[in-house]
Amino acid sequence: MSKSEPKIKVSDPFGATSDTALPTLALALDPAEVQHEFKRGLPRLAGEDGQVILKSIRVLRHKPGKRCVIVYDVRVERPDGPRRKAMIIGKVRSRRFGNEPFRLLEAIWNAGFKKRCADGVAVPEPIGVIPRFQMWLQRWVRGTASGALLAGPDGVALARRIAEAIHKLHRAGVPTERTHTMADELRILHECVPRVGKLRPELGPRLERILKACDRLGAIVKAPKPCGIHRDFYPAQVLMDGPRLWLVDFDLYCRGDPGLDAGNFIGHLAEESLRTFGDAAAWRDREQAMEDRFVELSGEAVRASVRAYTTLTLVRHIYLSTQFPERAAWTERLVELCEERLQDL
Repeated sequence: MSKSEPKIKVSDPFGATSDTALPTLALALDPAEVQHEFKRGLPRLAGEDGQVILKSIRVLRHKPGKRCVIVYDVRVERPDGPRRKAMIIGKVRSRRFGNEPFRLLEAIWNAGFKKRCADGVAVPEPIGVIPRFQMWLQRWVRGTASGALLAGPDGVALARRIAEAIHKLHRAGVPTERTHTMADELRILHECVPRVGKLRPELGPRLERILKACDRLGAIVKAPKPCGIHRDFYPAQVLMDGPRLWLVDFDLYCRGDPGLDAGNFIGHLAEESLRTFGDAAAWRDREQAMEDRFVELSGEAVRASVRAYTTLTLVRHIYLSTQFPERAAWTERLVELCEERLQDL
């Protein structure tokens, strides 16, 4: 970059540049390298004859050695129109080169999830792939995470709409070679929950009984017909922008039980209401509204798997409570809640 060019601000509060396990981040955070790739390498954003001019770079999230999300503030110049500002998101993940996630997002976007779709349930527009960065790009979308709005007076109606949104994804028929089964879900629990027993030995016997009960639950739940599922569906993955609802982050998209998505979302609601109000049933009306609307759309056969995955999600939160200092006080209460639910089921 020459001295005459304006300095491009780079904000990297996580120190992602030094992540040797994700070596392309050093390139993705270098203004000169980014400008070189962006200038004429994003025709979807600027057209064949336009240019993308970099203004700033900001690391939004970074999990060392695993993944990074970067926000690029740009100016788009096209010969047939005025200059306009834009923000794009770049994603880098370990052992992913960007082409597959980009193609997946594009397939979903083309399956009825464009910004102007009639029902207002959309996904961010895919922009492109930067092979040198092993990065895929999508347009930034504005919105408020649904968790804050679910707590408001319109929370019940919103819960029903979110059920409709995830059902839309399930029936979109976007193919994937990745799969996730009940056995996979139980394997994850058997990997993470015993770690809690090492931190809290007094809970060890109870955690062993919980895992055995989870195995019994998994064995009796008859899985509905599999389809494409989000697999990481919780309130932060749903953004509200006025009447528009955005579904985001399809990194774990796979073929699996549709009840997993609804159950995972409801389990997160119960865990958050426990921490917020000291009562896991505080948002029971929202949970029931989502379950009922999802079952209404998907068929009664899916209700058992929704409830099973709700419980399994709460069991996973026993482990997650030990990973965040502010949640540690709720570990034993989560154990009690899971014991109660597993006994009922």
